[in-house]
Amino acid sequence: MSIEVGSKLQGKVTGITNFGAFVELPEGSTGLVHISEVADNYVKDINDFLHVGDEVTVKVLNVEKDGKIGLSIKKAKEQAETGVNEHSQRQQRPRNFKPEKRGGGAAESFESKMARFLKDSEDRLASLKRHTESKRGGRGARRG
Repeated sequence: MSIEVGSKLQGKVTGITNFGAFVELPEGSTGLVHISEVADNYVKDINDFLHVGDEVTVKVLNVEKDGKIGLSIKKAKEQAETGVNEHSQRQQRPRNFKPEKRGGGAAESFESKMARFLKDSEDRLASLKRHTESKRGGRGARRG
């Protein structure tokens, strides 16, 4: 059985680095699970999620010509979970489902968010402009 892109395999964690974990696959080949492919949420320390000797299910993302194999634990889990979740959600929600609007509250909320965003953005731009002009010797800079 050769290792093909898209296939799911069982492997054993053989080494952990600050950028990912090396996983030994069947037939003795080794692949790398990058730290961004370990979990759905942000992974600051990979040691919180994996340890040497752990058995993991991985999905093959790519196989390079020089033999490097890119793996993902996150995508191996996503396929198993999303397939079940999408199916059960479709059965629970009727086809003609439309969320109800309650008195325009959502529009007010959006408008207030936009107003806050614009104000913050203008404040940041003004501050940035003031700061950079003073350093470049533009308007308002001290000369002497």
